[in-house]
Parts: sequence; C-alpha cells; structure tokens
Amino acid sequence: MFNTSHTPNTNRSVLATLRTLIPDRDIENFDEAKRITEHQAAKLLALHGITAWPVPIELIIDQLPKIRIEYCEQPVSGATFWNGTEWVIQLNRYENKARQRFSLAHEYKHIIDHGRAQQLYGSKSAPQSSKHAESVADYFAACLLMPKVLLKRAFFSGIQKPSELAQLFGVSPTAMAIRLEQTGITERAPRCRTSGSRWMPRAAAQAFSAQPIHA
Repeated sequence: MFNTSHTPNTNRSVLATLRTLIPDRDIENFDEAKRITEHQAAKLLALHGITAWPVPIELIIDQLPKIRIEYCEQPVSGATFWNGTEWVIQLNRYENKARQRFSLAHEYKHIIDHGRAQQLYGSKSAPQSSKHAESVADYFAACLLMPKVLLKRAFFSGIQKPSELAQLFGVSPTAMAIRLEQTGITERAPRCRTSGSRWMPRAAAQAFSAQPIHA
C-alpha cells in the first residue's frame, strides 16, 4: 500500500498544481520545456514529501480520482488516452516492473501536458514536435524516479555502479546510466580508453541529451 504520509496537503489537485507551472505563453525552446519539466517533477516529489529512494510510483496511481492503469498485450511500452470519463494509462504487461514504472511516469507527463502540448512543443505538424514531447516525457520520468539530490546522495556514499543504483531506484540499468550523465554525476569514458571503468565522476553538469531513456 501507498504510505499515507506521502499524501499531499493541498486543496488544489496535484495535476492542476503541476499544470500551473507551465507559463501562459508559447515556450521559447526545448531547453525551457525541459526546465519546466524538471520543476514539475520536483514539485510532485515535494507535495508528497519524498526524501528517500525508491520513489513510490503510487504517488501517480493514487492521486487522481479519474485514472485507471491497464496492463495489456501491446507492441509498445505505454499509451495514454481519455475515454470520456477517465484517463487510461496502458502498460505492457510483459515488461519488467522497472520498465513499467518508467513508462507510467512517462505517460503521466503526457496527461500533464494535455491541452498544452502545442504551446510546449510547437505545432503537431512541426517535424520536431512529437519527438520533443516524447523526449521530455522521458526526462520527466527520469527526474521523478531518479531525483538528482537523491542520486548524488547514493552515488557519493559509495554506490557507483549503474546496475546497483538502478536496483536501488527501481529503474533499468540503461535508464540509470543515462540519468547519471544527464545530471553530470558521470560521463562516458573516451572511446580510446581501454582500461578501467566505463564511467567516471565529473564535476561539471552536461546538457540533457534527447536520447530516449525508456528504450
């Protein structure tokens, strides 16, 4: 069961609160869309008082009166639609729990963006619009399930293998490896490097890569 101590103390719905973080104007560029997304993930964590890993995915499942999760046989990891009465998030029943957690957070970002996608990512006819929407949904899931503060706490306490961190945070090793780079905690070793670890700590933060995480 979801820990009730994480229930947000607010009269406004959590979804409405997250949507208010989107400025009432066209977003200037992809980087701004990512910054807004990071604020939304941080706000969701703060509303539920999340201060430890793994982040309980129930903070999404339990917060809306009109949301239903379905585990289906489908060729994709997740899908979201409004059926006229409630939001339905469909997850691939054959994928592992870590991937399902990530897909659920990814799909929830699409619900947050509902009605504002064009404002955030441009016209649907724009070549990059759909790609940006999917990349930002991945970024939201990464920020939510692998918060930078918690990830740094774990990493600099000595847990530095992506596989071990992935198990702690309930995500896939691939998602964790990419998140470590996103946050600037690690960087890829140069291709010419033939010995030692593939990963090494770094001090300066890297820019977010648009590479999808939940693939």
